[in-house]
This record gives sequence, C-alpha cells and structure tokens, in this order.
Amino acid sequence: MSPRESDFVSGFARGLKVIEAFGDMHRRLSITDAAKLTGLDRATVRRSLLTLAELGYADYDGKFFTLTPKILRLGHAYLEATPLPVLIQPHLDALSEKAGQSASASVLDGSEIVYIARASQRRVMSINLTPGSRLPAYCASMGRVLFSAPEAEARAVLSRSELKANTPNTKTDPGELIAEFRKVRAQGYALIDQELEIGLCSIAVPVENDRGQTVAAINIGAPAAHVPASEMVARYLPLLKETQTALRTVLR
Repeated sequence: MSPRESDFVSGFARGLKVIEAFGDMHRRLSITDAAKLTGLDRATVRRSLLTLAELGYADYDGKFFTLTPKILRLGHAYLEATPLPVLIQPHLDALSEKAGQSASASVLDGSEIVYIARASQRRVMSINLTPGSRLPAYCASMGRVLFSAPEAEARAVLSRSELKANTPNTKTDPGELIAEFRKVRAQGYALIDQELEIGLCSIAVPVENDRGQTVAAINIGAPAAHVPASEMVARYLPLLKETQTALRTVLR
C-alpha cells in the first residue's frame, strides 16, 4: 500500500538515498561525489552526511565521508526480523557439502537479488559474495527463478533495469529474457552459462514455504572449467530439489 503524501517523510527518503550511494566502488564520498551519484542538491546531501557522521554512522575527515560499522545495524535489523537466513543456512551448508561447490540463498529486491545466506567451498567469482551482497537479477540464476512471477511484473522490473552485457553470453534483449523466464517457470529451475561472469556456471531453484509461496531462491555455482553448463542439471538439480523439499517443511 502506498503511503499518503502527508505520511511520506521526504527528508528521511533523501537520507536513505545518500546511504545507498556508498558501495564497493564508492567507499569514500565527498559531498560533491554524493550529490552526483544521488542527483540531490549539495545542501541536502551535506545535511544528510553530517547527520550520519553526528549519529556515528559515518566518519568525516574534513573532505571525505566513509561509513562506519554502525551502519551494519540497519542490515542486521532485517536479518534479526526474518527467520529465513537462520532456517536456510544449515540446509545450505549440507547442500554445499554434498555438491562440493558453493551454495547461496537470495531474495529479490527490485531489479537485484540480495544474498541472505551462503556456504562457500571455494571462491568462484571475482567478487567476494556474502550476505548483503547484491547482483543484477536478470543475468543471475537466482534472479531468473525469482523473476518467474507474473509476466507483467517481470516486464516492469526489466524496464527499470540496466541490461548490460557482462560477458558475450549475457542475454540483454527484453523479449529474449521474457522467453527465458517462461522457460524457467515451466521447468522449475534456471541455468546460467557464464552470463554473469566468464568462468561461472550456476543453477537455481525457488524456495517455497509450506503454503507454496516463493520466498527465496537457492543455487549452486561452479567453475565452468570443472563443471560445464551441460553437466549442471544432471549433477546438481537433484540435490537442489532435495533441499527445496526439505525447506518447504520448515518455512511457514
């Protein structure tokens, strides 16, 4: 339900936008940097950053702002408020052990997936994925599983996504992606062959609660040099489905 205009706190919304400007590529931001990234005016950005510094969520050296560990309280509140990560983690650990590969769980947030749990056997991507990490949903196996919702909704999310080719294999055409989502929905799993990053293959299935509602996705990622995409289904889909079934009995 959308809030009434009188209930919307625009200053709070702008402050959150400033926090979201920080990231792996922007760990230190000046007021000018943050204004460019957010599209907000310098005065608004300055007040937001100084407020974060005053409350201990950011450090300020006179020119640059950096987030402090206190900012983790905001994400920790989500992890504490939802049982999903705690319930999924032991099943993910068992899945990773059986497969001998890294396994992950994520939820959809707009046009991105957010990792909520991970069991890592080895590092298979150039970036280090941990709970809270984000990836574009359209080219990730878990994203395609979670995108397999009503088609109109998927089209709307794609229209807001930056569909860039991460590798020569990446599907970026909206029509082709919609067709892929239909295929994923019909077969019950998504298979990615080096679309997110060269050298990485992954396979994902949806995670449903005991009412049949999709609440997350789980996947197995493997180096393409060791396990080509053509072998992923035979090797790992039975293990994923076994975990999928086990989780359905514990998720309410």
